[in-house]
Amino acid sequence: MKKLIALALASLVLTACSSAEKEQQKERTYLLSQDSLDSAQRNATVACRDAAQCDAAWKLTKTYVEQNSKERLTRADDAAIETEIPSGSGKAVFSATRIANGSGGATISLFAQCKGMYGDERARGSDFDDCATKIISVQNGFASYLRSRLPAQ
Repeated sequence: MKKLIALALASLVLTACSSAEKEQQKERTYLLSQDSLDSAQRNATVACRDAAQCDAAWKLTKTYVEQNSKERLTRADDAAIETEIPSGSGKAVFSATRIANGSGGATISLFAQCKGMYGDERARGSDFDDCATKIISVQNGFASYLRSRLPAQ
């Protein structure tokens, strides 16, 4: 009987350790994903040099947002491109801003949101991993999408 109790206790301790290790690994993965999301956001900012190039880049940005968002556009003017708020969990949507720099050029930035990505106080949401994967891929592809389609000058 004492051996059974000792074995049961040992099993509980090992299970608790295993659970703690899994939680620590989950937290490390979350932090790495957050770093990747931050990097992708920086990569999704593009400068254009003059009005003609900026107009062409902005038109391409609208197409990119439409192709990658799971909701329809609600606004597309000279300053912003926006979509509906995500209607379902795990759906990524994108928006963009165009900020003039005063010399005819501008900075275009692509932003993302995904329902279910975060819980209260930016805690990890139920769809965080799926959302992060989608967002990172789309944001990291934005600059090369523009470069490959804009005429070289």
